Amino acid sequence: MEEVLQVGIITTTHGVRGEVKVFPTTDDVNRFKKLKEVILDTGREKLTLEIEGVKFFKQMVILKFKGLDTMDDVTGLRQAGLYVTRDNAVKLSRDEYFIADLIGMDVYDEADQPIGSLEDVMTTGANDVYVIRMADGRELLLPAIKQCILHVDIQGRRMKAHVLEGLI
Repeated sequence: MEEVLQVGIITTTHGVRGEVKVFPTTDDVNRFKKLKEVILDTGREKLTLEIEGVKFFKQMVILKFKGLDTMDDVTGLRQAGLYVTRDNAVKLSRDEYFIADLIGMDVYDEADQPIGSLEDVMTTGANDVYVIRMADGRELLLPAIKQCILHVDIQGRRMKAHVLEGLI
């Protein structure tokens, strides 16, 4: 399992006071109001930054980090990922999972026959859809509903699923 979970990606600077625009990669953008710190991954290094201010603008989050007070301080942070530790992650309800924990999971049918590997999760309005790469290279789109997803074992990296007629 991943030790850190992505919550956003810095897209650009905002104003001249060291603020950045962040594209949120979390389901709940309001979680930024509760965050005290994030881990910034520039690709070369990882830094823990304390959040000083949070604002919202359209679909973006505008963050101000403590100690980064000018546009020059944050210009080099474009495209950097923002992460939180599992301790700071949102608490999940029963039958909810972090996408990072599902990616790469082996998927089996009710008879324990391998279907494929979970490659991606598409978020739709009604329910998520799991993209499963089958052994023959085909793609199976499996709705993440109780009728299809029978059991998820995060520790064992295994999912049991019922494939509805007509999906394959």
